[in-house]
Amino acid sequence: MEPLAPDTEVRVAVAQCFRTLSTSTETEDIISSLQTLHSFLDEGAESRSSSDQRAEFRRAHFTRTLQFLVSNIQADWLPGLSAAQRTELWDGLFLRGPPEQALLVLMEGISELRASTSLDLLISVTEQFLQSGRLAALLWSYCLLTAPSDSPQLRETLLARIVALPDLTANRLHLKNKHCFCPQQYYTLLASEMLTALERTCQALRDGTDCSLTFVSQTLGKVCIQGHSGPVFAVMAPRLSVCTRSDMVWQRVCWKLLQNVPQRWMESVLTGLVQAVSGPEAFGRIVGNLVITNKKAQFVITHKLLLLQYKYETQVLRTVLGYLSADRERRPLLIQVLRSLSQAWANPSAVKHTPLEQQLYVSKALLLSVRLLRDAELQELRSELLQCMLGGMQSHLDSSVVRIRHMGMVVGECLSARMDINKTKLKFEYDQDEETLELLSMMTPISGEEPEAEPENGVTSPLEASEKTTQNASSENKSKSDPDSDLDSDDEFTPYDMSADQEMSKESPPRYLRDCLEIFISSEDSVRLELSLRVAEGLVRKNVFAAREISVQLTKVLLHMENKYSIRGFLSLRQATMVALTVTDCIPVTQYLTTEFYSMNYSLCQRLDILEVLALAAQELSKPITAERSPPVGVPVSTDLTPYPGDNPVHWRQVVERRIQSKTKRLTKGVTQPPAKATPNRYAPVAGHFFFPLLSNYDKPQVTFDLLGGDHLVLGRLIHTLGLFMHLAVNAPIAAQMGRALLDFVWAVRYHVDQMVRRGVLFAVCSVFLSMPSQTLLVDLNEQLFETRTWLADVAEGDPDEDCRNLAIQSLVLLDKSLKKQLQDQQALSMES
Repeated sequence: MEPLAPDTEVRVAVAQCFRTLSTSTETEDIISSLQTLHSFLDEGAESRSSSDQRAEFRRAHFTRTLQFLVSNIQADWLPGLSAAQRTELWDGLFLRGPPEQALLVLMEGISELRASTSLDLLISVTEQFLQSGRLAALLWSYCLLTAPSDSPQLRETLLARIVALPDLTANRLHLKNKHCFCPQQYYTLLASEMLTALERTCQALRDGTDCSLTFVSQTLGKVCIQGHSGPVFAVMAPRLSVCTRSDMVWQRVCWKLLQNVPQRWMESVLTGLVQAVSGPEAFGRIVGNLVITNKKAQFVITHKLLLLQYKYETQVLRTVLGYLSADRERRPLLIQVLRSLSQAWANPSAVKHTPLEQQLYVSKALLLSVRLLRDAELQELRSELLQCMLGGMQSHLDSSVVRIRHMGMVVGECLSARMDINKTKLKFEYDQDEETLELLSMMTPISGEEPEAEPENGVTSPLEASEKTTQNASSENKSKSDPDSDLDSDDEFTPYDMSADQEMSKESPPRYLRDCLEIFISSEDSVRLELSLRVAEGLVRKNVFAAREISVQLTKVLLHMENKYSIRGFLSLRQATMVALTVTDCIPVTQYLTTEFYSMNYSLCQRLDILEVLALAAQELSKPITAERSPPVGVPVSTDLTPYPGDNPVHWRQVVERRIQSKTKRLTKGVTQPPAKATPNRYAPVAGHFFFPLLSNYDKPQVTFDLLGGDHLVLGRLIHTLGLFMHLAVNAPIAAQMGRALLDFVWAVRYHVDQMVRRGVLFAVCSVFLSMPSQTLLVDLNEQLFETRTWLADVAEGDPDEDCRNLAIQSLVLLDKSLKKQLQDQQALSMES
């Protein structure tokens, strides 16, 4: 009788084992069948099966065997095995065969089984599968395949199971999930297993064995596209950076790894890697010239990371641009990037419609690109950069947002300094904050980014050496010639406090308000003018009747007054006096200011002053009158006792009172302060005089003033001031009429291009929802509420300015709260009736 073929022998033996495991109750037969199945996985000379039989079992019968074991996991013979026998014979079948088949069967079994002892057994085997390095064996098995031996559908299924293992186990185990299945731990383990597969690949290449990294690249890409690039590259990037420093085989393996990433996953891999590497040198060693050979990678690195996305740290910009500038073949892409950045930065539409954070991001990228240019490249791009600088500065300086103006100033200074136009540099005056300092730092190379210039031959010049020697000698002589210098120090004396001292003046301040008016009109003496300005507010508040006689005239003089003598605190002193006049003689002064706001021959600064004075006066009128008013600006506070330095300035009566209070025991403590007295709201009767005149002529352009045209700053401040008037008029009888008029006014400019105007519009809408009664809001504005709510939802979702989005969300919350309150009140009334 001829011997059976290897495939027939394996098929017959496996079928016999299945019959025994299904029908037999004898433990010896069960163990013998499991050992027979194990024999097809044994390697080496002691194996009872031939290599052909083992290959046939792995190819055609291993998956069937594991599926049979899982389907019979509740068989009576399994609990009869000891723990050691189960670990060796049952668990060992899952841990010794082809790892990809074992993983698929385990994941399928976990998805199908319910919470039970059987599920716990599969979870335990899966945990051993991960901890015993079977993932690395799985990846390495695919590296050895130079040509794919499985179907694309099977490989896609395997990739999905590898990448989604934490999700699959969490969906089945819920709160009882194992620690090794948690995303942070699992993807860290997966990254280590991929590094192990890459190390084996490098060693195989040194030994002359061909390998394929396609499956590892697909695994890396699928992990990153599902949002787990952070923990994966936190493990892989440092290791790859170290291995590629001096090993060309590692560099080739890394380049091939990234080249084989599918196009649809390339972006997620590159963005994760560029955030994890330490700098442009490491990124260049790992990526190579992928940006040249792969169009998707080129689009991501040169366009998307720099112009479309702006969520990354500054280090990402340094890495990307440093990578482009580090190689001769990649430098043309750096010039291409610089042109795109300069066009985006100088685009007036981008300044108006893109978020401020994105403008800051593009500005930093532009400065970094300019700094990385060589002198010859800078000369070629000189005209383009000059045009960008002039146009971009104009667009930024025209903005009403202070941060955007500062951004334009800093970038203009840096570009002019880098181009060195006619040996002149631009210089602006601005307050340095965190943003401006960060922009300025873009022009300074960090350590390791560019080589530092060293002295020729490593020797300092003789002139510098002689100067250092002279300085050291002079310092030594000085210390030797004056040995007792420390003994003459006056550090032990406490300095006298002179912070409250005032310079004595020969002139005496005026005592009457009319004298101040005359000095403001006719005097050329700077000392008298300053003294009059410092006491004017106090005189207005002290003598109300005298102030009302000349309130409008004095307001007119103060509005036109200029700081010709550079008086310290001039703007605040003038403003405080105008506010006091408005509060003291409210209606006439308010009528004058609101009329002059739309008059001709006023500067934008004066119109802004009018709005600020009206806003401060309205705020003061809306507050209750206190018995003790704070002293006016510029008037010194007189005290009974002038304490010396080191003395306790507290009055002795207060000290005695506190001691008595601390020694006194009380069983109960009553009200320590009397309740506040109700006082009339001084703003409510005159709210219309502040509000309605400012709405009268907004659509009539003047020769020097176009509110709906280019004067965006004044329009935004006007709308904000009107919103403040509306907010202060809460509970006033005229609030409903003011709310309707304000909504009609702001509705026409709700889509304004300037973000300051849009912020003012949203603030005004918030004020209307806060100040108008919910019943009036629902009845009088019923037709507008639905459209207003839709507009607010659009702004909250898509406005490029973050403050506008936040204000829109607040407005929606206020609107829903008012409508809900009104509906509840109506339901309560209907139930009572």
